[in-house]
Amino acid sequence: MKEGIVVVNKPNGITSHDVVSFVRRRFNMKQVGHAGTLDPLATGVLIILLGKSTKLFDKFMSFDKSYRATLKLGLKTTTADIMGQTLEEKPAVGIDQQKVEEVFKQFTGDIEQKPPMGSAVKHKGERLYKLAWKGQQVERVARKVRIDDLHVLKFDSPQVEFFMSCSKGTYVRQLAEDVGDVLGCGACISQIERTRVGRFDIKEAVKLEDLNEGHIQTWVN
Repeated sequence: MKEGIVVVNKPNGITSHDVVSFVRRRFNMKQVGHAGTLDPLATGVLIILLGKSTKLFDKFMSFDKSYRATLKLGLKTTTADIMGQTLEEKPAVGIDQQKVEEVFKQFTGDIEQKPPMGSAVKHKGERLYKLAWKGQQVERVARKVRIDDLHVLKFDSPQVEFFMSCSKGTYVRQLAEDVGDVLGCGACISQIERTRVGRFDIKEAVKLEDLNEGHIQTWVN
């Protein structure tokens, strides 16, 4: 029985469940799970748990995370990313890098954040993303989260590439939407990569096509 963890670099266009299915086939085993969903648009670090290590789910979910993402100014959608239906579109006139960085400061530290409509959080028994697919918007309860670092990497309006280091339960999509609301033009995510989960960095993440048993690590707390 194989046991341990694998740090996968999830590609664009597939779900975290698709990655789990791939690993099950590759290693010919059933007891496989993942810690921390990345939807099809997102890429990057996905921790895969093998065998008895699936019991470590809560441990890995509690880790801080880092992201490298791009928000698009002037576009607001049902899912807070470019995959959703357009709710509002307007030109991002008069918004420069300095204004974005000033707004970023408002979201650094301990904040309250509502889960985005594109998330897997449930509302009256149904996942928010399923409601979003139907074009529905519902009220969500804000949660306390923490953003340790938030800064612009590249500004090329309407695209703003940024870095974010945060606590568990922090949504990059919602951050983009909230920033867009403060700026007054709206915003959504056009690209997102998770670069770190706890001490596991994107540099050590393996591509699915390269995955083999030699990439299985023993978890040491």
